[in-house]
Amino acid sequence: MIVLKIVQAGEPVLRRPARPLSRDEILSPAIQELIERMRDTMRDAPGVGLAAPQIGAPLQLAVIEDPPEYLRDMPPEVAAAQERQGVPFHVICNPRLYVEEPAEVTFFEGCLSVTGFTGLVPRALEVKVEALDHRAEPIVIRARGWYARILQHEIDHLNGWLYIDRMETRSFMSTENHARYWRGKSVAEVQSSLRIEGPRR
Repeated sequence: MIVLKIVQAGEPVLRRPARPLSRDEILSPAIQELIERMRDTMRDAPGVGLAAPQIGAPLQLAVIEDPPEYLRDMPPEVAAAQERQGVPFHVICNPRLYVEEPAEVTFFEGCLSVTGFTGLVPRALEVKVEALDHRAEPIVIRARGWYARILQHEIDHLNGWLYIDRMETRSFMSTENHARYWRGKSVAEVQSSLRIEGPRR
């Protein structure tokens, strides 16, 4: 296992659109090795997604995995509210995202490139993604709930966006204080306590 350094907010690469990969590039030994290292880095963190800009590579490439064991310690009602289920490991290259269900849902979200913090982020409930996989084959992904959130988060990275650009700013907090004061409360309770009237536009 080779774990790569995950760059943090403030690194220019996180704020610039990444470039697409050609089919030959995706199939090259260099990109195939990068995919393996990104997978190992994501699992080591641990996280449910990692985009190439997060390890300093300005490429339209991301790895995603939400293994069932991540859900074991999660209360069933929370997993149900988030519509969260296990997602096997996969790769998306040059993704194009389409909103299938414009209704937004809001949950706390974190990022491996904004270590130690979290915030409430509204995201589209259902999306479609057209991309190439690790074999440079076209794929179409239709996702809902937490999986749709992961896809939106990672594709944001490929376009130079972080979740802090979309969050309800009054909800921004350290993960330590989230665990101390807010874990177990509903999103509506948090929004009411923090006087958040609705998603930031």
